[in-house]
Amino acid sequence: MNLLRKTLAAAAALLATTAFADVNIGVTISLTGPASGLGIPVGNQFKLFPKEIAGEKINLIVLDDASDPGKGVTNARRFVTQDKVDIIFGGSITVVSAAVAPIALESKTPQLSIAPVGVPPEQEHWMFRLPQGFSVMAHPIVEHMKKNGVKTVGFLGYTDAYGELWLKEFIKQGEAAGIKVTATERFARTDTSATPQALKLVSANPDAMLVVASGSGAAMPHKALVERGYKGRIYQTHAAATPDLVRIGGRDVEGSFVVSGPAVVAEQLPDSHPSKAVAVDFVTKYEAAVGRGMRNQFAAHAYDAQIVMEKALPVALKKARPGTPEFRAALRDAIEGMGRTIFAHGVMNWTKDDHWGYTNETGVLLKVVDGKFVVER
Repeated sequence: MNLLRKTLAAAAALLATTAFADVNIGVTISLTGPASGLGIPVGNQFKLFPKEIAGEKINLIVLDDASDPGKGVTNARRFVTQDKVDIIFGGSITVVSAAVAPIALESKTPQLSIAPVGVPPEQEHWMFRLPQGFSVMAHPIVEHMKKNGVKTVGFLGYTDAYGELWLKEFIKQGEAAGIKVTATERFARTDTSATPQALKLVSANPDAMLVVASGSGAAMPHKALVERGYKGRIYQTHAAATPDLVRIGGRDVEGSFVVSGPAVVAEQLPDSHPSKAVAVDFVTKYEAAVGRGMRNQFAAHAYDAQIVMEKALPVALKKARPGTPEFRAALRDAIEGMGRTIFAHGVMNWTKDDHWGYTNETGVLLKVVDGKFVVER
């Protein structure tokens, strides 16, 4: 009887240890709503996420935030109170990531944002971004404008944080390069028309236009400018580097310029580019699962999230076990201390003082030619 008791106790302890060792990851992304064009590809890539890393079972808990910051907050609250997650991935849009950040801080849970987002200094400690920062991505646009004699620019962008942060950074870099924003118009993500704004900008007749929008939503303001007769250069930001821009924009987006991370044009990268092999691996696996030609800027960020976990998780496991505050802190520290890491989207090097991490060499300027993204030489 004593032997049976000991055997049962040992079995129970083993089961408890196994369950306790599971790594829980909460994922809040926009699978529905106006930003679903960004969230769905992310969700597709997360379906390929490994079930085990460093010998630990990975539980990916994916919830739809419907492109709504309030819903993102609800998801995050569930993650930290009910699911006891070790890390949060998301949101896939800036406004949701910003809404989740205070909860990550309060619960001391690391957050990997899949959208570029600025947060107050106190939230920086737990926040890491997978997308490139605004300064990194504005750099190739400004350099291209400067090279092509652009002196004046019209801005047509979202009313939210993504639009405002882009405007702030572009004005800063543009002025340093002798380029001035001479007209500024905004629209909401939910707007179905930007005709009044386009009319004002076309009347101002700047040398170039900068459209700041995302996914399928980036086509509407672009088409509005062309339909109102604008003939100058039109530039788009990295949130627009998706097949939806070309699919919906059609002929109106031909000849336009879009800044992107390297993953979208993996095969076009020179062999010397540090991200080429990783980017090709992402594209090959993603398109095998989703369909040829379906590669996506945002799906690549989800791919890079796996690289983060594969590098940081073994380090954190040496200090604590999953499901504990100590492990969340150890995981945060491991991410911050990863050092130089090759992503599909460039070379990452997070530090204590920089949770954006990419350098100016990261951004790739693309041109839409015959309905395809081609690296601008």
